[in-house]
Amino acid sequence: KSGLDPGGAWHAWGMACLKAGNLSSAREKFNRCLKPPMDLNQLNHGSRLVQDVIQYLEATVKPILIADDDYFATLRELEATLRTRSLSLEMMCEGKIQHNSYYQECLFYLHSYGTNLAIISFYMRHDCMREALLHLLNKESPSEVFIEGIFIPSYESGKLHMLENLLETIDPGLESWGVYLIAACKHLQRKNYYHILYELQQFMKDHVRAAMTCIRFFTHGAKSYTELGGKQTWLLKIKDHLKVYLQEVSRSSGRKKMAFTFRKKMSATDVSRHINTVDLQMEVTKFLHQCESSGTSQMTGSSLPTLFGNNNMKMDVACKVILEGKNIEEGFGIAFRVLQDFQLEATEVYSKVAKQLVKQQKYSEIRQLLKCVNESGVAAKNDGDNIILNCLNEFKNIPAEDLDNLIQDMDSDENKIQAYVMCNKLRSAYLVSVRQEKARAVQLVQHVRQLAESSGDDVVKAICAQWL
Repeated sequence: KSGLDPGGAWHAWGMACLKAGNLSSAREKFNRCLKPPMDLNQLNHGSRLVQDVIQYLEATVKPILIADDDYFATLRELEATLRTRSLSLEMMCEGKIQHNSYYQECLFYLHSYGTNLAIISFYMRHDCMREALLHLLNKESPSEVFIEGIFIPSYESGKLHMLENLLETIDPGLESWGVYLIAACKHLQRKNYYHILYELQQFMKDHVRAAMTCIRFFTHGAKSYTELGGKQTWLLKIKDHLKVYLQEVSRSSGRKKMAFTFRKKMSATDVSRHINTVDLQMEVTKFLHQCESSGTSQMTGSSLPTLFGNNNMKMDVACKVILEGKNIEEGFGIAFRVLQDFQLEATEVYSKVAKQLVKQQKYSEIRQLLKCVNESGVAAKNDGDNIILNCLNEFKNIPAEDLDNLIQDMDSDENKIQAYVMCNKLRSAYLVSVRQEKARAVQLVQHVRQLAESSGDDVVKAICAQWL
């Protein structure tokens, strides 16, 4: 009469029937106020009313364990025992309650009015992980339901191995779980749970991604190559994963194509290249670890460069290796292989090294560097000259004797003249200019005279004018 929503009354009536043990009457009352969710895959446990019903039914069924000290049971426990036994509610040994009418009642309400997540969570609460997984597959629920309902509860309660065993039992190839497993990996990555991620990737036999996780274990948080030296087992694991992957690829290519849909694929060439990178990183690690231990290490960068980074980082590795040995020659061989293997801009690296050496005032080492570059066999004609010119660009205050030595080491007269001009040594620039063939010499001397005029060097200006 008053136009109020009768839902609340029906719900209260249904709950009263439940408490009285009248299950069929309760179903009828709840049918008038409970509604199934619009979207069965929504990430919640359905309406509050359904949750209340389930909570009550679950609270009513307690596992009954017959122990020797049964006669110490309190009256209330004894009463509960008698009541539940009279309803023929037997618990299964693993804590499952399939033959339990209250358990069946829970499933009735969940299947009629609950979400897939609610059903799956119910199974998980009662140690029925297999049923939860089968329900997920049957309903083709999205991966979010798997993560929330099954995966998170499994690893949080230490049951990840049990979950893995069941996934394999239901589908030995794991193909039907592919979407869910990839989602689980992404979830773990977001959470930074890399140890669980690595364990899962090994279970998935996803060797390429497992190798990538090992790279993170190797590089993450290390502040020095001494630390990396202690983490070299991860480099061996990376190699193992990549080798196993290569074996699997070669085995499957002989037979019909295998459907490794969810495992990361990579061409055999790329895998071999990565194995080569790992080998080189091992060499770099051993070398720099040794340098740090013997105290020859001087570079302190903010981040620690490894060969697993981008090209700029790889160039930093090459610089570090050249600079940190006892002398330039000691690390040059490894650095040269880094430059060759990754096709890096060699001159840029050598120039960087030379600039560092100027900062450290090790001018003889620069000459040693130029010797190594020239002897490497792949240096272009002007590489050595360009390294020196790049240095002079930034450092005008190299001592006169060292400066002369460096410029004398240059191959091309044109570059020597340019270097003398840069350092304002106009007399030296004039002396090299006049040695050139006539027409070019005239141009060069004219240029030196102009510079002398603008800088107020009357002596050189006079010499140039006289020669011209």
